[in-house]
Amino acid sequence: MTLIETPRERTAARPASSTAFLALSKAGFLGFVRDKATLFFTFLFPMMFLVIFGLLFGNEGASGTSIGIVGDGPVISALERSEAVEPTRLDSAEAAREQVRDGDLPAYVEQNGDTITLRFAASDRTQAGLVNGLVAGVVNQANIAATGQAPRFTLDAAQVEDESLKPIQYLTPGIMSWAISISAVFGAALTFVNWRKKQVLRRLRLAPVRPMTVLGSRLLVALGVAVLQFIVFVGVAMLPVFGLRLSGQWWLAIPLLLLGTLSFFAIGMLVGAFCKTEEAASGVANLITLPMAFLSGALLPLDAIPQWLQNVSLVFPMRHLNEGMLDVMVRDQGIGALLLPAVVLLGFTAVVGLIAARVFRWEA
Repeated sequence: MTLIETPRERTAARPASSTAFLALSKAGFLGFVRDKATLFFTFLFPMMFLVIFGLLFGNEGASGTSIGIVGDGPVISALERSEAVEPTRLDSAEAAREQVRDGDLPAYVEQNGDTITLRFAASDRTQAGLVNGLVAGVVNQANIAATGQAPRFTLDAAQVEDESLKPIQYLTPGIMSWAISISAVFGAALTFVNWRKKQVLRRLRLAPVRPMTVLGSRLLVALGVAVLQFIVFVGVAMLPVFGLRLSGQWWLAIPLLLLGTLSFFAIGMLVGAFCKTEEAASGVANLITLPMAFLSGALLPLDAIPQWLQNVSLVFPMRHLNEGMLDVMVRDQGIGALLLPAVVLLGFTAVVGLIAARVFRWEA
């Protein structure tokens, strides 16, 4: 039997009472609070990632690339004044070359009269490219200054975001999206599998309670937990050690978060409809949520994955939830930024939820 009632079943079924709904919702919340393993994987497990990443990248951008410098001259002076590098003065080119070869420094610059020598480690191509571009720019500026001519072109460079932004601004929405997916997918899947095994669903089916009352009570638990996760994660991220700063319309993230929870809950329903044991449901849920977190920008920057995988991730609800929350929590955008993510999340919920309802089984 599916969760979609036939006309005969609708006629025979009694109206869903608020008493039954509240009783099931209360039981669901109590069961959630009393399950220590669920509390750990809902709050503490993803919180560990937020704390670790926040501490690791909390000062990212506060210091520049470390390079060795040897000798004196206008290029060396310009590098020492630059905020893009952390110069380490060394006594000789031989000592500097040894540190670069050992991996202690990515590069060193030596000035001997008008000759500038740059030596770098090719093992890190990204770092080598940054150092090459930086030193070349400084040398070009020194050459122009030496001619006594005023530069013809000027460059006005500045970041578009608030200069006080820290990595925690971008880490929090992503890790929070992942945490919500864990709670909703695992919560729905394991609950329905467990209820089916213990014949709780069978008893509820025989009771004068509509299927939508059962589903609605479990969904209310998932939405309530998601709001609680939002409060806890944002509260921790706003501690002085991390320094999260919310933009003007940050509260717009809450309705989007609820829509994302609906999408993940629909996935959990589908997993719970097919799996017969908690172990199988847990494995399938992990197989869905973990790759989705990496491919949706929650745990890994999107530009770090191939373009074709970025295109694939557009079908994942976490991608749209994460980007929508970034827009309103970090980029100070308004309600217009939520329209596309909201439509995608609602469409995903409708399609997956309908499939889950069609294949849902009350008994094992």
